[in-house]
Amino acid sequence: MDNSSWNDSLRRWAQALTDQAGRAASTLNASLPARVGKALIRGLLEFGARLWSSLWLIVAVAVIMASLVVVAHLSLAFAVAALLGFVASVALLPRQEVDEAESGNMARLAAATRSGSRMRVIAEALPDPAILLNSTGQVLYCNAPARGLFASLREGSHISSVIRTPEFLDAVSAAPLRGRAVTVTYAERVPVGRRMAATVAPLTRGAEPDSDILVLLRDLTEVERINQMRADFIANASHELRTPLASLRGFIETLQGTAKDDPKARERFLAIMAEQASRMTRLIDALLSLSRVEMNAHVPPSGRVDLNDVLDHLRDTLEPLARQSGGSLQVGRFPRPAIVRADRDELVQVFQNLVQNALRYGVKGGQIRIEPKHTAPVGRQQGRYAVSVIDQGPGIAPEHLPRLTERFYRIDVASSREKGGTGLGLAIVKHILNRHRGELAIASQPGKGSTFTVLLDPARETLPVKATAAE
Repeated sequence: MDNSSWNDSLRRWAQALTDQAGRAASTLNASLPARVGKALIRGLLEFGARLWSSLWLIVAVAVIMASLVVVAHLSLAFAVAALLGFVASVALLPRQEVDEAESGNMARLAAATRSGSRMRVIAEALPDPAILLNSTGQVLYCNAPARGLFASLREGSHISSVIRTPEFLDAVSAAPLRGRAVTVTYAERVPVGRRMAATVAPLTRGAEPDSDILVLLRDLTEVERINQMRADFIANASHELRTPLASLRGFIETLQGTAKDDPKARERFLAIMAEQASRMTRLIDALLSLSRVEMNAHVPPSGRVDLNDVLDHLRDTLEPLARQSGGSLQVGRFPRPAIVRADRDELVQVFQNLVQNALRYGVKGGQIRIEPKHTAPVGRQQGRYAVSVIDQGPGIAPEHLPRLTERFYRIDVASSREKGGTGLGLAIVKHILNRHRGELAIASQPGKGSTFTVLLDPARETLPVKATAAE
């Protein structure tokens, strides 16, 4: 490459750099005055604010300097210099009210932060669901029970995303100005039906529009279900006792009056009265048995019982009853000892209730079988002992199966009363099995009989601990 070409390349490169530098300088020159102007304006505003805040001091110093010039013949130049120095010191020193305001803001921010942290700790320690909201209803914090209750609840979301009841939302919006806690009860249908009580409390002693809100939730579903069950139980028990008592009173009055001297009527009425008295006795015995079982429902049995012994006892005591009713009872046995943790008398009562139900509601003269077997393990669950009571009765419609273990529930009330049923037998069976950590499985089809299967876990062998002396 010759010198002329080299010089041309250098000139073009220098020209490109010059153009880029010119564009950058023009941009800088265009933005620099604006930035400088803004900085000057801010400085002048701050300077003016500082002078205005100390104006009375400046005036006082100026008056003093003027007095010294007039009275003490102070040099005017010195007085002006002193006044300008004072003004400069006032302009350069920080304003006290600004520092106090900033300190107050920092203190309030720190106090709010500490208060919020304490509220989070308190909310997390509560056993019930707790949600902390701001004044607009946005979620600031929610504890673990609240997150478990509402899967979609997130910090920053609005509370209406999980609770849409108008009464509750009105209570939240009015809480900051109300200044006191209120409790709202509402019902939910999805994802499951439940009834909730929500206490909405503003975190202030008076009406403050910007106060935070604490929402405490309590599930009333189980409490109301138990109350309803108690009311139904009392109503049913009273009804069951009222009918035989009314019959007894009526027959007693008849025997005391018109049938007093009628031997045939007296014998017939006394037989009916004995039947009604037996019915009341059975009902009271069943109620006492159910109450006793419920009292010990939380205490698991500690005895070891061989199911074969229970089955042998059933065969000896219930075979005569089956023959008396015109039917037959076949009782099987396990091929080897079947040991369970149980109360022997309560297990006997379970199978007696099931067999008596089969005799009472099954086909007259039919066969009842008790078939024991050992179920195979499923996954991590070990095998279980299963004892089935199978009858040849008319069967049970599918809509009745889930309610058979409810107290006083009957498929046919009149037929059950005629046959001596109390409506409590299967309820007693369910509660006894719950105490034994067992299950009752019911399978039935109309016209094909019914099978009631009791499932119990085998007793775990406990090996004695061998003590070894330390050497």
